[in-house]
Amino acid sequence: MNLAKNVSATQTAAGSIVSLRSAHKHGVEAVQDIAQQLAELQRKQQFGELGGVLFFCSAEYQLTALAEGFQQCFGDTPVAGCTTAGELTTLGYENGTLCAVLFAGNAFQLQVSGITQLHEFDLARGQQLVDALLRRSRDDPQRVSDDNVFAITLLDGLSSQEETVLVALQSALGKIPHFGGSAGDDNQLQTTHVYFDGAFHSNAAVIVLVRTALAFEVFSTQHVSALTEKLVVTEADADTRTVFELNAEPAAQAYADAVGVAMAQLNATVFAMHPLAVKVGHEYYIRSIQRVNDDASLTFYCAVGNGAVLTRMQPEPMLPALEARLSEIERRIGEPVLTIACDCVLRRLENEARGHLADASAFLRRHHVSGFTTYGEHLHGVHVNQTFTGVVLAKPVEGQRH
Repeated sequence: MNLAKNVSATQTAAGSIVSLRSAHKHGVEAVQDIAQQLAELQRKQQFGELGGVLFFCSAEYQLTALAEGFQQCFGDTPVAGCTTAGELTTLGYENGTLCAVLFAGNAFQLQVSGITQLHEFDLARGQQLVDALLRRSRDDPQRVSDDNVFAITLLDGLSSQEETVLVALQSALGKIPHFGGSAGDDNQLQTTHVYFDGAFHSNAAVIVLVRTALAFEVFSTQHVSALTEKLVVTEADADTRTVFELNAEPAAQAYADAVGVAMAQLNATVFAMHPLAVKVGHEYYIRSIQRVNDDASLTFYCAVGNGAVLTRMQPEPMLPALEARLSEIERRIGEPVLTIACDCVLRRLENEARGHLADASAFLRRHHVSGFTTYGEHLHGVHVNQTFTGVVLAKPVEGQRH
């Protein structure tokens, strides 16, 4: 086994966290491969006792087989995961693989809770769920830290329920930093899944409360600037995220005219290269288009309502902005050991269209990034698009809290 291709270049503080990948196409074999790599690290005393697993898997896998593999190999360990629109592994951008982030119990404690029937989720359920997670985390006699805690959410990316669920969770989380991503299905836009309690679920979400001895910082970055052109939503169904009219014209036609292409040419790459955003205060938040419908309406990845003013945005060079953001964080919190990231599918498509995918993969390797390509990102209770959002984990600094 060639561990050099599978293990993050930097073994973290006493082997407390590691990213592993498997390209096996059968689910059970892929998870067994991850377990074997872990066992080899432990045999060499390069990783401690396992405390939890966070994974990201291609939707190409037979999911019942993948679930069977996790139950066989990690049955007593907290495990959460989701399907993707691509994986961010130790090799960079990939498709058709299993990426697993493994947390050692000497530096991390993971508490996992699933959420079903997302349309019924409300503030009361959010408060009950978070209270239970915090109680279990605090009551653990082996807890690794008193107050160094953050949360990760993974959510069915085609449920159209992100806004409701995230607001309810953030209300309960309060000041606890929180990020996450919406599951994908390799751009098929049919069914996405999250994993908890030993099985994959749709119309569901999972929240992971992470208590750690490492320094960390949750962050988000985007790479667009505003143009002057505006498109006003004049007819929409916010529940289904469908916009029927922009500037009182069929939405797809109005958008195509604005970006200078024929309506028949609209596709995900055009959406990636010509994003729209709403302005809240002084900040712009991307509202990415998911698809064109037969009636010339547009379905978005985020909720867009009547009267919303959408500003055309212009992408700037992607990697310099990301380099600056990560370097700033690394200077502040110390030497990074792993970054867990949620990268919007439209950023990936833009990299592909510009021929920058190899450079982007090299960047991800240098910064020890693992994660997945999403149908939307989560940051402190807000559902956003076309961002690179995640957490940088660094070697602990004595007396430091983040």
